[in-house]
Amino acid sequence: MKFNLAKWTAIPVLALIVGGVAMAQDPASNGSSNTSSTNASQDPTIKQRKENQQDRIANGIQSGQLTAGETSKLETKEAAVNGEIKADRAANGGKLTPAERAKVNRQQNQMSKQIYNDKHNANTAHYGNNEVGQRRENQQDRIAQGVKSGQLTAGETAKLENQQKGINQQVKADRAANGGKLTTGEKAQINHEQNKASKNIYNKKHNTRTQPGVAPKK
Repeated sequence: MKFNLAKWTAIPVLALIVGGVAMAQDPASNGSSNTSSTNASQDPTIKQRKENQQDRIANGIQSGQLTAGETSKLETKEAAVNGEIKADRAANGGKLTPAERAKVNRQQNQMSKQIYNDKHNANTAHYGNNEVGQRRENQQDRIAQGVKSGQLTAGETAKLENQQKGINQQVKADRAANGGKLTTGEKAQINHEQNKASKNIYNKKHNTRTQPGVAPKK
């Protein structure tokens, strides 16, 4: 009876020893299987990089680090890169050649640097604590939300920001001509321009054009 007890006690111990040796010899158990997934996450796709660039631009708009003029230029360049990618895919059965991928990657690297530089230069959006300034800030927040959600394409954002840039220049010129203030008529004119811009923002956020992989709003 004592012999049987010793025998059955020794079996689990032996199994643990064998299992431990097997685990020590298994690379997957030591975490080396995570290497390929880690490398994959460090090599983002073109689509992922585009989404990341748009998120950075949206954050810059919302924080005021990017002016309307800066955003318009960034999104115009982004739209040009997107158009180039679309044309290359159409010419190659929906795919990009290694050379085309390398070119797009260089362009996105340049975009990334420009986004950083524009967000960290001395130019910032100044709205002021007044009705005109608050309306401008609200429009920028709506545009930023559209960029972040994917409802606004780069081309649409560029056009919207170019419209805001024109309004901002008009406000600046009017203030310069009137000792820093706006007349009642000038305020009414700016409000009229912002009403048109507001409709434009709404229409572009609710049309069928969106960033890749984003469903249109109904």
